[in-house]
Amino acid sequence: MGAVTNAGTAAALGEAILAELAGGHEEAKPTRSAIVGAAVESFADRGFHGTNLKHIAQGSGLSTAALYVHFASKEELLFALSRRGHEIALDMVTAAAGVADAVTAARVFVYAFTRWHAEQRTLARVVQYELGALRAEHADVITDLRRDTEKSVRGLVERGVGSGDFVVPDVRGAAAAILSLGIDVARWYTPHSPWTPHELGVLYIEFASRLLGVRG
Repeated sequence: MGAVTNAGTAAALGEAILAELAGGHEEAKPTRSAIVGAAVESFADRGFHGTNLKHIAQGSGLSTAALYVHFASKEELLFALSRRGHEIALDMVTAAAGVADAVTAARVFVYAFTRWHAEQRTLARVVQYELGALRAEHADVITDLRRDTEKSVRGLVERGVGSGDFVVPDVRGAAAAILSLGIDVARWYTPHSPWTPHELGVLYIEFASRLLGVRG
């Protein structure tokens, strides 16, 4: 379990998205950060289509006109959030793939992926559940990232099957189930849930181990 604790960077990864989107000139960062934060809250609460620029302006304390100085449209902002969130998911599984043995690699990924979706649940809901609002060319970028992530998770499962550590009748189905478990956390998790993000990550390791038929 020691290797799992090394993956406990979920909160920092979530903050990194907001920090990156709030980039630019130093004097503009607080304003851009306020816009990003207000957009995330409104997208998560009202949905993308239920959010208008007035909602974001009110949440950020700015005028509607001032938003255009920093972001071209709310769809551009949604795309930036979605792209970075999906890049982070791919980074998580890529990092896990570098772990020596298949069982620990799977545990590292499941823990990090689950914990991130709990700790960054508001942001994760936007990243995972508002994809239908993206323009076609932006949706294609996200589809490619999701495909790469799914392929990498399948690679983790296949490695365990090949080493004899996993007993899995359907590798593709097992990989999809593991991803779905983590993603769904963002939909239902609240600070009042019975588990902390860390505890949930550990619990989901157990679920994933059973799903993968981990030996021993």
